[in-house]
Amino acid sequence: MKKILVALVLMTGLIFIGTTKLGAKMNTEFTEVRASHILVNTQDEANKIKKDIDSGSISFEEAARKYSLCPSKVQGGDLNYFGRGMMVKPFEDAAFEIETGKVSNPVQTQFGWHLIKVVDKR
Repeated sequence: MKKILVALVLMTGLIFIGTTKLGAKMNTEFTEVRASHILVNTQDEANKIKKDIDSGSISFEEAARKYSLCPSKVQGGDLNYFGRGMMVKPFEDAAFEIETGKVSNPVQTQFGWHLIKVVDKR
């Protein structure tokens, strides 16, 4: 009986650890993202700022302080941690998709155009 119970626990544990109910791998699942962003009015502005960040002529945080329309610019664009359902959908989708440390291409929402930098995921 113990062998069957142990086997059942191991099998169940492996299934639970290996996948979520949606079939995604658990080791790639996270529930929160810490991101910073830069909000501007136009896609052209966002593209220019991203080019400057990518070239190293300005840091993301400096660009946020200089160009962002969002009050978070005072903290270099830091929005702290947020979970799903807390941000507008296009912003949320991009933030959860971007690799940690990377800066997104411009993302449009009803507020304007965002560059998003993911700082951490947990």
